[in-house]
Amino acid sequence: MTDIEAYRRKARSWLESVAPRYGRAARAGLSEEENLALGRAYLRERHAAGYAGINWPTEYGGQGLGHIEKVAFDTEEMPFGMPTAYFSISLGMPVPVLMRFCEDRQWVRERVLKALTGEEIWCQLFSEPAAGSDLAGLRTRAEPDGNGWKINGQKVWTSWAQYSDYGVIVVRTDPTVPKHKGLTYFWVDMKAPGVTVRPIKLAGGDSHVNEVFFDDVKVGDDHRMSPVGGGFAVAMATLMIERYVATDSAGFGPHLDLFVDLAKEMKLNGRPAIEDGRIRQQIARNYAMRSALDAITTRAMRMMQAGMEPGPEGSLNKLVSVRSRQKLSELALDLQGTAGLAFDAHAPVKQDWGVSWINAPTGRIAGGADEMLLNTIAEKILGLPQDYRPDKGVPFNQIPA
Repeated sequence: MTDIEAYRRKARSWLESVAPRYGRAARAGLSEEENLALGRAYLRERHAAGYAGINWPTEYGGQGLGHIEKVAFDTEEMPFGMPTAYFSISLGMPVPVLMRFCEDRQWVRERVLKALTGEEIWCQLFSEPAAGSDLAGLRTRAEPDGNGWKINGQKVWTSWAQYSDYGVIVVRTDPTVPKHKGLTYFWVDMKAPGVTVRPIKLAGGDSHVNEVFFDDVKVGDDHRMSPVGGGFAVAMATLMIERYVATDSAGFGPHLDLFVDLAKEMKLNGRPAIEDGRIRQQIARNYAMRSALDAITTRAMRMMQAGMEPGPEGSLNKLVSVRSRQKLSELALDLQGTAGLAFDAHAPVKQDWGVSWINAPTGRIAGGADEMLLNTIAEKILGLPQDYRPDKGVPFNQIPA
């Protein structure tokens, strides 16, 4: 048994021991507030057990292990349905970038420990109504104000902002230079005067994303985490700093076995749907696709074990898996006929075809839209040239709105 296999086995044993208190069954029927409280309790226990900040430096309260151990634990944790969603953005990007770019080491350590135990939550204030995939096109601005800055503007699709204590934000500090060069990166207190958070209700019924308004929000220059005008580089580091995450060839939707069970149960032309050649073809196609994606993940894991960094092939996993999840979920609903119209907004996304289908479009946008992933695949894997950019080198305030 290899060291990583032993680590996985030990992690799985611990997860099995706490799942009755924190897992999917324990969360059934809880309100949002109760679920969040359970999540905080789980993070405290996970931290005490040594499974928090697995690949973070020990000086900040992490475990000082490698990326491979982190991915191994995340992969083992995923099937249990633990209440970790509230903290995924916080621990995935803002807090790691804080450790890397914030200069007040003692303050950072306090924030990291509170984030690891669920006491504090961070959000990431990037996307705007007119700047989603094109982050450099953002319009929220920060202007000098005494010894600090004053922020005005709007961010949108900000996950868990309603529960966040702090956030990292990219704003425009100079509109007279090309768009990538006029941005600056700050951290901001989400409870500061002038910050307004409004949850957005999604089609699936949940409201984990928000629009956030900044009206003369004052921040000190000690909140700045990049050189003035150097915010885009830190923003890219934020998006890349957590490249090593657990993946799911099912697109974080129901397992293929559940579709096979459904096909055995449903009738098609008076016979079990599983006997229909078209249904069997879809099962075979999905099995082949998921096996290929699992092979890409295995290759990435072995590269990490060898001390190498996985390449851009990971873009294929999200692009293909979530698209196929959406199509398979739609087919599952079609097989159920009118029974497929029944909808339970609180059902687990990995167990319910209706919830999986209605939330799949969100998965195709969040964390990199399909179009961005296609560009990455085209440029980084296939070696194709970049798209034509008519705004390249043009001052931001001269780009037609």
